[in-house]
Amino acid sequence: MKVLLSIKPEFAEKIFDGTKRFEFRRRIYKNEAVKSVIVYASAPISKVIGEFEIETVHHDELDSLWDSTVKFAGISEEFYREYFNGKESGYAIEVKSVRKYREPLGIRESFGIGPPQSFAYVDKL
Repeated sequence: MKVLLSIKPEFAEKIFDGTKRFEFRRRIYKNEAVKSVIVYASAPISKVIGEFEIETVHHDELDSLWDSTVKFAGISEEFYREYFNGKESGYAIEVKSVRKYREPLGIRESFGIGPPQSFAYVDKL
């Protein structure tokens, strides 16, 4: 099973170039059968640009999570703190391997859905 995530283009590119190996989330999907993430690069790209396999999902209190992911967070600590504002813990999806598509895909045409606010389960591709 796969999950489709909306990710800002600048962070999506960092995932595919290897400088960002953790995708941070305030909430996460519950289905433990999810093994990979399909990446929807949000506006202005607004396309599905690739996918990655999940190494593991880390869940921890914010200071510990930052300390264990900072080397490949791909974001500043200021951005991290702002993103998790009001939360005591967070999630970091660890990237195992990436596959960028040669041609980006339209989300409606390829998956029959609109861009997810948080995530959407996908069994295609």
